[in-house]
Amino acid sequence: MSQHDILVLYYSRHGATRDLARLISEGVESVPGISARIRTVPPVSTVCEATEASIPTDGAPYVEYTDLKECIGLALGSPTRFGNMAAPMKYFWDGSSSEWMNGALIGKPACVFTSTGSMHGGQESTLLTMMIPLLHHGMIILGLPYSEPDLMTSSTGGSPYGVTHLAHADGSAPISAAEQRLAKAQGKRLALTALRLIQS
Repeated sequence: MSQHDILVLYYSRHGATRDLARLISEGVESVPGISARIRTVPPVSTVCEATEASIPTDGAPYVEYTDLKECIGLALGSPTRFGNMAAPMKYFWDGSSSEWMNGALIGKPACVFTSTGSMHGGQESTLLTMMIPLLHHGMIILGLPYSEPDLMTSSTGGSPYGVTHLAHADGSAPISAAEQRLAKAQGKRLALTALRLIQS
């Protein structure tokens, strides 16, 4: 990973969180000199013997802990699981003690994003719970300011804590135009903040 990469790390089962990650990456890369590095985490299993291939068959590569050290900022996304991040993402952060002890993320900016099946399916609580390990790692948490007009008018997703998407129970709802604009704005804000921090 180069010196000026933002890590866009997500977990997605049905594609909505992945699509938000791609839109955030577009916003990141709208800032000259900054690149997005999209990564995902493998699923976890209740069967101890189950394993995943070290390289996924499609989509983004799996994240490595060295990505945390090498990035200049982080966008973290997960679908909602009962108002919390999904187990595979939690499992990844549970294994990051070495990076925490070495201060790999201290002072770097971060933002969060999520997708839910219902309007009241825990969007904001999921975003807040994803912030907790990032705060323990010493990151600077960025939200979405109300200078983004879609926060006041969107009837689907949104949130000052980070962009959200309302996918509906069957995951069939496409990302709305407002959600798309908010995702790109969030990525751009993260990249601009990271750039200012490394230049200061």
